[in-house]
Amino acid sequence: MNKFYITTSIAYVNAPPHVGFALESIQADALARYHRAKGEKVFFLTGTDDHGSKVARSAEKAGLTPQEFTDNISKKFKELKEALNLSWDDFIRTTDKKRHWPNVEMVWKKLIDAGDIYKKTYEGLYCVGHEAFVTEKDLIDGKCADHQTKPEVIKEENYFFRLSKYADVVAKKIESGELEIVPETRKNEVLSFIKQGVTDISFSRPSKSLSWGIPVPGDDSQTIYVWADALVNYLFPKEFWPADVHVIGKDILRFHALYWPAMLISAGIELPKKIFTHGFIVSGGQKMSKSLGNVVDPFELSQKYGADALRYFLLREIPAYGDGDFTIQKFEERYNGDLANGLGNFAARVLTLGGQLSEIEADENINAWLRKEVSEEIKKTHSLIAKKIKEFKFHEALADIWTLIGFGDKLVNKEKPWAIKDEKEKQKVLVNLIVLLDNISAMIAPFLPEASGKITKGIVWKNEKTLAIKKGEVLFPRL
Repeated sequence: MNKFYITTSIAYVNAPPHVGFALESIQADALARYHRAKGEKVFFLTGTDDHGSKVARSAEKAGLTPQEFTDNISKKFKELKEALNLSWDDFIRTTDKKRHWPNVEMVWKKLIDAGDIYKKTYEGLYCVGHEAFVTEKDLIDGKCADHQTKPEVIKEENYFFRLSKYADVVAKKIESGELEIVPETRKNEVLSFIKQGVTDISFSRPSKSLSWGIPVPGDDSQTIYVWADALVNYLFPKEFWPADVHVIGKDILRFHALYWPAMLISAGIELPKKIFTHGFIVSGGQKMSKSLGNVVDPFELSQKYGADALRYFLLREIPAYGDGDFTIQKFEERYNGDLANGLGNFAARVLTLGGQLSEIEADENINAWLRKEVSEEIKKTHSLIAKKIKEFKFHEALADIWTLIGFGDKLVNKEKPWAIKDEKEKQKVLVNLIVLLDNISAMIAPFLPEASGKITKGIVWKNEKTLAIKKGEVLFPRL
């Protein structure tokens, strides 16, 4: 049995989850569900990044200890499982001393053994939003482009990782496709960054400046830098490593496509196979982020419209490789147009018409009644979906499914099964529509699992000759 190991980035817990992380979770979930349906042994990991100075400051502002603060926020990220109908297999936290800390200490010691960790005094610009040192070229008008804040000037003694030693090696692995970065634009971005010259990076902070984190093994005066700690979460399910796909946002590409592979090469650990980098959900042309305070609450959307509706909008409206705009108006237009009037209406028509017969019994295999054009449209769409999912083009895969739904609607209008007098002929027409709907149900399952399950309940294959139809519930009531 093939294995498929997929991860989201682990969410930073300085504030509750917003719809941007919901997008990443849903993308990863669709991939996990698709590969499970193919019969693969899937492991889907997510979790929270609990450490760092930004978290410590947010906790202080809230009048809580960092542990209390992260417990509260991490719990909310865990609750996304139900709100978004996610199917992750495990949830890792960087505060987990039994499951996460031993791996961090193991990797740190391997980097030491490789001679790739050393201590030096450093003065630089530190962006609290990124939890990273930045350079002048990363700034616009003296501010971080993502967080719109001025970095702090910090001088301190830290442990450093010899990133410069591995930059060219990482570049070769990316160029050869051993480490695949999708889309191509992001691959080129990383290679361009490496070509500009890579310096060694800070891998610790003095514990007097940052006590909220994992102590450096053998040196309690230093705390392991948040990224050196957080990235190691992916190694938790050892039996599934290497990851088949890391699903991440474009703002953390450098950490995943350069720092992480360099750490793994130094430690003698196999690299992940693929990094899929999605864009941002924007609001009024600005990145939606907790730092800017322009976030949309995924829990409210899910509660009001249903998890499937939110999943559909994010996967269909936000381009897989780029940014997409979120507005309630766009959301409701997609809901009424594609879900209520599209999928919901087609499913209701077919199951209502089929339910009038209750049961269809053929004197041969029911699939022998399937028309060539119906069979070919189904086969073509399955093939297109497989290709689009391999390329992470969820919006295009869904567009292909909705083209098939449109084909089905036209078939209903053309054949008018309610007006057919000959019982056997009516059954044959209905079988074509039911098999079409059954296949659409399977196609939407990774994206809209709840709607798929409801459709499937209405179509009962008793055997290859007998089909029972039950009128189902309304999938998407019109707004």
